[in-house]
Amino acid sequence: MTGTGRARGARGRLGRTLSSLTAVVGCVLFLGGFVWAAVLYQPYAVPSDSMVPTVNAGDRILVQRVDGDQVRRGDIVVFRDPAWGELPMIKRVVGVGGDTVECCDKEGRLTLNGEALDEPYLRRDEQASFTDFEAAVPEGRLFLLGDHRIDSVDSRMHLEDAANGSVERDAVVGRVDAVVWPPARAGMTERPRSFADLPGGVSRPGPLGSAAAAIAGGVALILVGAVAGAITAVRGRRARLTHNGGTHG
Repeated sequence: MTGTGRARGARGRLGRTLSSLTAVVGCVLFLGGFVWAAVLYQPYAVPSDSMVPTVNAGDRILVQRVDGDQVRRGDIVVFRDPAWGELPMIKRVVGVGGDTVECCDKEGRLTLNGEALDEPYLRRDEQASFTDFEAAVPEGRLFLLGDHRIDSVDSRMHLEDAANGSVERDAVVGRVDAVVWPPARAGMTERPRSFADLPGGVSRPGPLGSAAAAIAGGVALILVGAVAGAITAVRGRRARLTHNGGTHG
């Protein structure tokens, strides 16, 4: 074999090694991101319109598995409480232990500890509540309302219960982090700014974005590795044909 042939062979081996390594790294990223997301998140189908316009009936959502102690005001959570039925329910946290939730003030707004609460997630033509109420939230519990107040069975319907309609933090299954279907509505759920300045602030988004980036990056590297491997293989065959042609010509 001539020096040129050896150089081409070395380049071919290097190209195959790099393309294989790229594909392997891509597989690791893809599988790692997928497993990461599967461990931290659980998909749900929304059964009702109680959270319109934030989440609609039929939407597919991803719920981050978190403990109830990690839940903050403004979070949308999925929970199970025997007093509310056996099925998982989705509502927004508007009050935590020690809060007093009341409605409505002179402008028809919800108040939290005596301060009017800005609720940008409500429809513009919808009031904060169609019934007046006041509830003190016991420690270790959450006061939950649907965003579609006129069509939501929530803490207001359980005010006669011993805990003023609240549920235990331990009832929380997870926090809604994103809508993933339909595509037109897909996106991360926002943390309302109106809760940010209150004690405890708002929760941070989960690692869904990082997991999705790892999956997308993995797919891209797998494709790059496959294309690079194919190109290297074609060049190798051409080089061999040229070499064989030169030997026998």
